[in-house]
Amino acid sequence: MISAGSFVEAARNHGFRYYTGVPCSFLTPFINYVINDETLNYVSSANEGDALATAAGAAIGGKASVVLMQNSGLGNAVSPITSLCYIFRIPILIIATHRGAAELTDEPQHELMGKISGDLFDLMQVPWEYFPSEQADIQAALEHATQYMQREQRPYAFIMKKGSVAPHKLARNPISVIDTALVEKKIFDSPNRKYISRHDALKTIIANCQELDTVTIATTGYTGRELFSIADRNNHLYMVGSMGCASSLGLGLSLARPDLTVVVIDGDGAALMRMGNFATIGSYAGNNFIHILLDNEAHDSTGAQSTVTGNVAFADIASACGYSVAYSGADPVMIDKLFEHNAAHGPRFAHLKITAGTIENLARPGISPADVLRRLMQHINSRF
Repeated sequence: MISAGSFVEAARNHGFRYYTGVPCSFLTPFINYVINDETLNYVSSANEGDALATAAGAAIGGKASVVLMQNSGLGNAVSPITSLCYIFRIPILIIATHRGAAELTDEPQHELMGKISGDLFDLMQVPWEYFPSEQADIQAALEHATQYMQREQRPYAFIMKKGSVAPHKLARNPISVIDTALVEKKIFDSPNRKYISRHDALKTIIANCQELDTVTIATTGYTGRELFSIADRNNHLYMVGSMGCASSLGLGLSLARPDLTVVVIDGDGAALMRMGNFATIGSYAGNNFIHILLDNEAHDSTGAQSTVTGNVAFADIASACGYSVAYSGADPVMIDKLFEHNAAHGPRFAHLKITAGTIENLARPGISPADVLRRLMQHINSRF
């Protein structure tokens, strides 16, 4: 058994100061230590996939990051591991607990994952080893992880057995209470409720994004492809997988780089998939985070099947979650107003209704995801 501090401080010496996660009782001492230390950063995510994407965003911003999770939640992180970190080549350190291990008497829901956790990492091509439970093994374990991450620029994992870390009490709560009465809410109706196209909405967004100090992240599907067709800029990131994770990735980048304005262009299907991240953004994001939801009430790139967003008041959700600004409607002037707003606290949100459909002969980005990311990181003077 080791102390939480012995590993965290050794990890700090390797550059790890950013942590995200979803708790597990095996991780309690570890998470408590990180939260107690005001020189470290911890984001408590709603699910493991968002935690992983937020850690990836921080890594893009140049902050070596650790994501913590119970192995039963590893399934929630499969998509961002395989279609975000793998495709874009983003190195993060994953620490997953080993609930349901053969030597334990554990809850029935952990039985299968306890048997297959290591195999699942193997299938995802994430090398792993057991989390060090002896002081003498910490340095070697961290060197294995960091050397692989630097060489391959992909994730590395530790599987933590029960009792690996000695108890450590929680001494503070870093989550501030947000006064939602201060949220600026406004509806921007258009004449005759006429909707604009995604293409025109993206042109309006691009016109408001200064390339020098703004990063624009487009959700997977037609949004990223249309953004590329309009203008392929050094500050663009086109998500090609990990559906729903654009906002959590943007959150991590915005926290790591408060000098940048991070603009996330989301879709209605993607937002529905990761609605828990609205709450995480509301509690953690600063006023350098702008979240724009383009809603055509359809899964457009997969056959235009209807989503349920005709019944969802996203601006009300954003407002209730602690965003500082929450606009909604069909008039694209809200985009201009959103960028003009000097938010005193917290992130800004706009829910813009648009038409379904896309432009003819829509191309895919002619640059690989990994090259898009390296270009972006060079542009913002960041490195892993």
